[in-house]
Amino acid sequence: MKKLLATGALLGILSGCSSLPPAVGEQAPTLHDEGAEEAYRALLDKYSANQEIYDGFDTRLFAGVTLQTQTFREARVRRQAAFQVLPPPKVEQLLAEERTEAGQVHEFFLGVHVNDYRYLDFDFKRSIWRMALVTPAGEVTPVRIRRLGRADLEMRAYYPYTSVFWVGYEVQFPTVMSSGQPVIPAGTEQVTFRLASSLGKAELKVSAQ
Repeated sequence: MKKLLATGALLGILSGCSSLPPAVGEQAPTLHDEGAEEAYRALLDKYSANQEIYDGFDTRLFAGVTLQTQTFREARVRRQAAFQVLPPPKVEQLLAEERTEAGQVHEFFLGVHVNDYRYLDFDFKRSIWRMALVTPAGEVTPVRIRRLGRADLEMRAYYPYTSVFWVGYEVQFPTVMSSGQPVIPAGTEQVTFRLASSLGKAELKVSAQ
């Protein structure tokens, strides 16, 4: 029986079943309002995906992404407002800024954990990694990649799938193809954030609704 369990675990790893590295450090901050916390986590799950890249038994990379839809942006701002006790005018200002940006780019939060920091070059001009947003209209590559830094409690308050030793990035894609067609056509249910290099490939599928 033990042999069968061990074999099953090995097959799970090799088949790329989703898992995350052990959580390290303090737990991510949560809201005192349990209902609001559950609602945010449900929305985060809807627009997020996690995947790992292995080389045999060695972990190359753990990655998590969250698509910054208008719905998620508003939820994130209201979560910030609850944590920081922001006055209504400031909340409305932040919401307006998020609505404007949502109309200009398709943005993802990208969190990564690598065992070898030589591969942590996502924002480098000659990075080994190629990122693409894949939709029914085709695929586009980022117009901007910005390193946000190591995951601290502030970052983890909004993206709790990250942990100590993770690094966050902001990845922005265009909203229009070169043909003029929307990158994410109306009615698209799901899009894919592709992360690929000579080390392997991750296809992270998230809701677009």
